[in-house]
Order: sequence, then structure tokens, then C-alpha cells
Amino acid sequence: MDKAYAIELKDVKKIYKLYDKPIDRLKEVINPAHKVYHKKFFALNGVSFNVEKGTTVGIIGTNGSGKSTILKIICGVLNPSTGDIKVKGNISALLELGAGFNMDYTGIENIYMNGTMMGFSKEEMDLKLPEILEFADIGDFVHQPVKTYSSGMFVRLAFALAINVDPEILIVDEALSVGDVFFQAKCYKRMDEIRRNGTTILMVTHDMGSIIKYCDKVVLLNKGSFVAEGSPGKMVDLYKKILANRLDDLGMDLDDDYEAEFKNKIIKNKSDNICDTADRTVDSSDEGEKRAGAADTEEKHKDVLMKDKLALNPHLTEYGDGRAKIYDLGILDEKGEVSNLILKGEEFTIKERIRFFDDIQMPIFTYTIKDKKGTELTGTNTMFEGCDIKPVKAGDSYEVEFKQRMTLQGGEYLLSMSCTGYENGKHTVYHRLYDVTGITVVSNKNTVGVYDMEPVVSLKLNKNRDIL
Repeated sequence: MDKAYAIELKDVKKIYKLYDKPIDRLKEVINPAHKVYHKKFFALNGVSFNVEKGTTVGIIGTNGSGKSTILKIICGVLNPSTGDIKVKGNISALLELGAGFNMDYTGIENIYMNGTMMGFSKEEMDLKLPEILEFADIGDFVHQPVKTYSSGMFVRLAFALAINVDPEILIVDEALSVGDVFFQAKCYKRMDEIRRNGTTILMVTHDMGSIIKYCDKVVLLNKGSFVAEGSPGKMVDLYKKILANRLDDLGMDLDDDYEAEFKNKIIKNKSDNICDTADRTVDSSDEGEKRAGAADTEEKHKDVLMKDKLALNPHLTEYGDGRAKIYDLGILDEKGEVSNLILKGEEFTIKERIRFFDDIQMPIFTYTIKDKKGTELTGTNTMFEGCDIKPVKAGDSYEVEFKQRMTLQGGEYLLSMSCTGYENGKHTVYHRLYDVTGITVVSNKNTVGVYDMEPVVSLKLNKNRDIL
């Protein structure tokens, strides 16, 4: 094994046997003809990558990609079906909430028990105990059975133990998502400290902001297979295509040279808001032909609709009087790629395509972004923006773009949009889509509150001691 590597994996496979019925397992064992009753499921299918000593490596991928499986194999919790794994250094792992803890033991007893399992003597754990308790900060609950702990207290103790035993390799699997924001910040600060001291860190998380900020390299998996490894910016970009189900684009992108990384991006000034509608309407004298032609066009290009590349809400609420329809929508990142993931600080576009089935004097197009609790955070419409909206006739269509810079904090948000108007002084909804899709904002710098005011900070040190 190369001395530069702390972890080395070569063609690792993990295969599970899936049976339609429990009895099939017994049938397969006793069948004299050795009939096979199972199907093979590849949780991992020939995964290979190396982790250099002293680096922080992230593993990303959608649910079911095999991320947690590969961490358990590295830790020895699972055995691979085939392949070679080499690990150099003692491992401290935080795989699952409760893994390695006896629920009937107190916090103190679990600390000593886990320390013994990691190869430390009681005397060595006596020296480490004060630092572990100070980091966990759960007070007198450390003397109570851990089954009485809240999930937050549990993860505090588990992480404090894992990170304060001077590991050579630290493995973390989504554990930090349970603690509050202050404890997470404390954990990442401690991880930075031990990384500078030479500890190798392998982490699995769905927080792309943490991936970009803390990782030296990222490994991308998809459905148990290795896709690529490289710099965080490039891998997050590829991950966005997997989320948008654009697997056909991966082959080309894997060969591209991504010179501009996300974390080194220069934030561009927001361009002027231009509402240009001169070429957006469809002009035809025969309403029947327009409606039939529009339907043919939608059917012809159904395979290239923007919404097909987004993760849409299967439980969305929609209503309206049916005189218009939002038949397509998209969220486009700075590169013009349709994606639910947007980097904080980059320019992005919300696009709507609307078809009309009746004459309408002045339609209004809107969007609203809400948090997961349903609080409206921001939004606008073409009336607020002073756009010159032209009247439409049955069969006409509009394509509307809202272009802006993402200043919301990193997190998960919901997007709604609508086509409305005013008729005889009364607000009319032609078509409205509530929470139609989500927006995940990836950030490597969050400030206080909902959005970032993007302050420009300047510092000046005055060493004049005579100032009163």
C-alpha cells in the first residue's frame, strides 16, 4: 500500500440476495438441483478510489447510491462481496445515531466501553474524559442511561467521543445533521483542527455547502457505481445533473475541464432587469389552428421540457379557471443548466411557459419562494416589475424569465408560480402551482437570517495608544 494513502479501495462490490418470498430462501438451500430463487442487488458495483493521508474527502450521491454501505465496509461493520480494501491507521467512526452505544448504559459507561473497543486503556480514557464531556456539554445527563437522551444530546456525546480520541481516520455519516447549528459549527471547527494535525476525514453528507467548503476531494456515486472523483465544484456540478436525471450528459461532462470552481467563483453584478416581450407571443388568425398547433408542438417537444429535468412535487396543489396553463417551467443555474441546486451568490433564472385558451387583456406572471414552514420569503410578478404585457388571444403563448442573483442562505426552499390577472377590478387566477418544485441553495458562507445582504467588510487597525 502506498504510504501516501490512508484508505485504498479496489473494485469493491457488495451484493445482496433479494427473495420474492421468505420461503424462497429455504427452497434455495434445500433444492437438490440448486435452483436459484433470488435476484442479485448490487449495493456497490466495482467501486475504486483512494484517500490520501491528511485530506478530507466527501462522498456524495443520491439516496441508494451506496455511500453509507461503503463507509461501513471501510470500518469493518460489513464485509465486501469482492474487492480489496486497505486501511492504514486507527478509525473513529460516527456512522449511525446509536451505533456502538448500549442504550441501558449511562453516558460515562458508554464512553469507557467505546474507548475500550477502540483499543484505549482505562487510564488513557481517564485523561480524555474531561475533554469529551466539555465538548458534549450535556451536563448531568452524562450519568443517566442514554435511552433517556434526546437525539441532540445523543449526537453530542457520540461525536464528542469520536472526535476527541485522537483518531488517525475520522469517518462521519450524516451525523451532524441532528445537532443544532451552534453544535454543527463547533464540530466543523474541531474537524478543521484535527485535519490540520494530520487526521484523515471521510464524510458523507447531503449538505453541498459543507462539501464545497471542507473537502479536498469528492467521490461521486450513483446507484452503487463509481461515477467520478475530483474537486468539490466539479463533482457538485455533476451531482446536479444526476439529480435532474440527465445521465446522458455525464459522459461529456466527465471529459470537460472545469477551470472555474464553485468556491472560487467571482460574484457578478446583477444585470439590469429587462422585460422584453416583443418576440414572445404567437400570432395567428385562426384560433383553432393555434390551439391545435400548440398542442402538436408540446407533444413534439415533450421529451425536452424543462420540467422533466427537475424534481417536481408529486403532491403539489394547483387550481385556476383553466383559461391558461403553465405547461412547462424551469430553474436555470448560471450556466443555463436546468437544476434544483443553485449556488448562493450565482445568477439564476426562473422560467415559465404559459399557453392560453381564451382571450385575456393583461395576464400577470408570478413566482414565490417559501421556506419549508410555508413562510413567503421573496417573490415578484410582471406587474410589480413594470413589464409591458401585451394582450393574448386563444392559442397564444408566453415564455417568461425572471433572472436574479441568489442571496438566500443555504438550505431547502419551495417554489410556487402562477398566471393571474384583473378582470373588471377582480383578481382572477388562470392557473396557479403551489410548491411545484424545490430549490436547494448551496452555500459555503451563511450569515444570520434568511438572506445575505452581501456586505463589503473593511478593517483598519489603529495602533495609536494615545487615543482616549
